[in-house]
Amino acid sequence: MVETLEGVKLAARAPRMEMMSTDEDSKAEYLYVDVKAPVLAGFPLKCFAWLLETGLAGSFLLPKLKKDNLITKTFLELRYEEPPMYIPQYAHDDSDHIQEQMVRRLEPHTMPAVSVECGVNCLPPYVARNINKPVGGVKGFGHRTIRDYAHAYSSGRITPTQVAEQFISAIEDSRKAGMNLFIAMDSGDVLSQAAAATERYKQGKPLSVLDGVPIAVKDEIDCLPYRTTGGTTWLGKVREVKEDAEAVKRLRSCGAVMVGKTNMHELGMGTTGINPHYGATRNPHNILRVSGGSSGGSSAAVAAGICPAALGVDGGGSVRMPAGLCGVVGFKPTFGRTSNAGVLPLNWTVGMLGTLTGSVEDALIMYAAMHGPRPDDDIVSFPPPANLPLLKDPDEASTNTAKVMGDLKFAKFSKWFDDCDEPVRNACHRALQLVQTTFNTKVVEVTIPEIEEMRLAHFVTIGSECCTSLGVDYRESGLKASGADVRVTSSIYGSFNNREFIGAQRMRFRQMHYHNEIFKKANIIISPTTGATAPLIRRAAEKCGELDYVVGAKLMRYQIAGNFLGLPALSVPFEFQVGHDADGLPIGMQLIGRPWSEATLLQVAAVIERLCSPFQRRPEVLYDLLSTPNK
Repeated sequence: MVETLEGVKLAARAPRMEMMSTDEDSKAEYLYVDVKAPVLAGFPLKCFAWLLETGLAGSFLLPKLKKDNLITKTFLELRYEEPPMYIPQYAHDDSDHIQEQMVRRLEPHTMPAVSVECGVNCLPPYVARNINKPVGGVKGFGHRTIRDYAHAYSSGRITPTQVAEQFISAIEDSRKAGMNLFIAMDSGDVLSQAAAATERYKQGKPLSVLDGVPIAVKDEIDCLPYRTTGGTTWLGKVREVKEDAEAVKRLRSCGAVMVGKTNMHELGMGTTGINPHYGATRNPHNILRVSGGSSGGSSAAVAAGICPAALGVDGGGSVRMPAGLCGVVGFKPTFGRTSNAGVLPLNWTVGMLGTLTGSVEDALIMYAAMHGPRPDDDIVSFPPPANLPLLKDPDEASTNTAKVMGDLKFAKFSKWFDDCDEPVRNACHRALQLVQTTFNTKVVEVTIPEIEEMRLAHFVTIGSECCTSLGVDYRESGLKASGADVRVTSSIYGSFNNREFIGAQRMRFRQMHYHNEIFKKANIIISPTTGATAPLIRRAAEKCGELDYVVGAKLMRYQIAGNFLGLPALSVPFEFQVGHDADGLPIGMQLIGRPWSEATLLQVAAVIERLCSPFQRRPEVLYDLLSTPNK
């Protein structure tokens, strides 16, 4: 009763938080992130993890960490009138679809192979190319595409079996080089799938353009015959995989060869891709740099040419962030657009299946294959029919492209947009200016109020969901077997209480309101993908992980709305900076769309990709599985 009375008194004293304007001249204050937490690796990190897990020390340190980082103030000392919003659901009607131009609608329940065929028909005519030589006057590097594989198979130049053999060889070579791209790969299973695809091509009956194409799967997604470990050494032992995830089933029905489970940051609890059990996944553009997390293995595998596409899961930028750092396309649709069946339930309301691809056209093909919920998903989300963008003429000289881009409005919150390292800021301004001058695309200045509070609300939400999901299994099997960085994060996650969680869901309501208001003024919110390029891998971090929430917040700065609000979002590589150290690291531009506007995002991303392709560079580590094998 005393606690209740004190809570009433606190609520009475707490200032009431009014809704703020999203206009450019809004009085909303932009809070620059000031993370207050130790930066640790190696033995000091292990000691800190032990302290947090010790009753007396933890009872002092955990409340202090929450207070110093504004969690206590935001969710216990401020008063929100809005009700909690537990799931990011959005209504839809036909008017939402009319706003998307140059699209083809997919009828609900279309078979994946038929959807893929529709997707391919939306693309420009195929032109064979050599990745080492410029095509059509474009000097920049371009990854092998899904259609490159299909054309090579159909022409008889190479077979899926030969590609599988080269894939296995490339994995072994990358392992010796310390790239640490995969956690598990069954050579026999890969060759068996490839042999079946080879026979279908021999008979002239491929299932789709994906037939025989190698696709990697993040080890957070069920894919037989593998365990799903979530990057741990223990979770695969306590959780049985009985069938493929829904997305994997759909890709298999199109003939895709599922080639194994990619490395990831342990339990998705980090932004670097450094895994103390399976090694740090290295960035193919500079092997001394991180790949990003937590879908770093999938991102790096695509960037290195190991496969043209891979599956990831995006709970806090975990697809888009590594895509931006590795120079590939990272795409997550609207919450509920694709089924999460068969994905580890680490974060129910913020995590979404996503794709990593070497090109926008491959993102479209993968989206066509995977989109659509299962019937038993309808209790969570009610998506409208999906649209696919017509990319037959993405050239900037096209009248249709110019009209679509000219009619679009980008929303830009300048204080937020510019809150990144100088090379990223300068490059993103140049790319945005290039789009504006080429197409006369309008940029609307807006304000996104309470953006730092949204980051904290996402942290409380993803932490509470993850802690609840792992529950007894983590305490009994995972605690002692986990890396020190995961143990620290788990301790923080377990410290959140019901009032903080409810406060976070009230912030979700407010942010959905703010973003809906912005989307009345613009079609797309534009920002850098990350606040920095790929950080260096610290040697001390490789054995037990590292704790660096400062760098983590910088890498996640632009990611949160896509997850916390369930909005569709895409990272497209547009330019490679050559800084004073001449590292030439990738930089990505992020597009955040209205609910269900995946086609518009893909359309704009294709244009940006085309405009900026001359700047793209070949990764330091690159494999070409379509090179003619030695006889």
